Amino acid sequence: MIRRKRTCWTAILMVCVLLISGCSIWPGQDDSANNKKVALTLWYWNRSIDDKLIARAKEKFPNIELTAQKIGGDFKAKLKTTLAARSGEPDIVALNDWIMELFPSEDRFYNLYDLGAGDIEDQYLPWKWKQGVTPSGQMIGFPMDTGPTALFYREDLFKEAGLPSDPEDVTRQINSWDAYVAAGEQLKEKFGGKVFLTDNIATVYNQVISQSAERYFRPDGSFIGMDSPIVGKSWDTAVAFKEKGLLANADGWTPSWNAAMNNGEIASFVGAVWMKQVLQEAAPDTSGKWRVARAPGGDGNNGGSFLSILKSSEHPQEAFELVRWLQSPENQLEQYQTLNLFPSAPGVFDDPAMKEKEPFFGGQATGPVFAESAQDVPDAFFGERYPSVHNIITRRLNDVAKQNADPQQVWTDTVHRVERELQR
Repeated sequence: MIRRKRTCWTAILMVCVLLISGCSIWPGQDDSANNKKVALTLWYWNRSIDDKLIARAKEKFPNIELTAQKIGGDFKAKLKTTLAARSGEPDIVALNDWIMELFPSEDRFYNLYDLGAGDIEDQYLPWKWKQGVTPSGQMIGFPMDTGPTALFYREDLFKEAGLPSDPEDVTRQINSWDAYVAAGEQLKEKFGGKVFLTDNIATVYNQVISQSAERYFRPDGSFIGMDSPIVGKSWDTAVAFKEKGLLANADGWTPSWNAAMNNGEIASFVGAVWMKQVLQEAAPDTSGKWRVARAPGGDGNNGGSFLSILKSSEHPQEAFELVRWLQSPENQLEQYQTLNLFPSAPGVFDDPAMKEKEPFFGGQATGPVFAESAQDVPDAFFGERYPSVHNIITRRLNDVAKQNADPQQVWTDTVHRVERELQR
């Protein structure tokens, strides 16, 4: 009898303890902690992520209250200001190809390797993946789109000048910068200087240097020097275009560039895949006349974006799962179709959507050309001071092209300016 009473009291005490501790033991009991949504904020810029894809993400992840903010104006400046203030930071932020400028602030970002990124690394282009990894080995940027380069050229103008005009023939015959210069001289002779080979001197310099694995800095942060072979080659090639009268001196993103393209004053340029849309909007009257071939001198990359997760986020694992889904190979393929964002996941390169014929390019399927380029981009290290050095050089080259400044004097002055910049 006494034993039964003890058992009864013991059971009653256990129930009381469980009720006090708040354990969910009753069917249908409301648990607000488990039902509460995770709040995440995403910063991106227009056309960096498809708005429809973001809407689908909200349905895909019902446990996440996603606030997607499309940031206008100077995106990079706003992000840096927000980081400096240490207030109002988003959980997830898109970064453009200036990601290397944030490497010194790697402690402000989650290491995506710690969240599981390594499990899917083999699904993305190795060189693109490495661009999001700091010299210390911390991955702060997840691959989004890429900017593989190719030669955009006017098929009709090339043919009229007696140059190869079929994309395969152009790729085979105009396969070096010297061959490209020779083609420019042939165009100049045929059209009496009224048609220029390409747009501006900075484009030439940018594209030559983009084809090399070596830039201005080593992975340990040390400066390679202005006497680097690739810097010298890029400079000399760009100057040769000026001296031979092959430049239209039309700067990108200007009305004069648009007019020159639309009026047939520029026969070609080496540019990234995203220039397809820029060209179509700038020169609608030239539809059907353009083609794309592999770039002379080799393949390169210009542009491309990343997604990062800031350390201030209280929900990094949920944020990573969202990032991983947004930039899955399947969703990258979809965004290629909707926004012309070229995938960093080579597994989709053979999809029929990547091989569709394009009326603006005379029915050519340009996707395979850029896919081949993307898989041959050299693995290059940039360093956080790459933009400042690169901008000094391209600005001074413009003095050569537009002010007829002496190239040797400008080179000497450029070397001194870069040295002063690096001493700051």
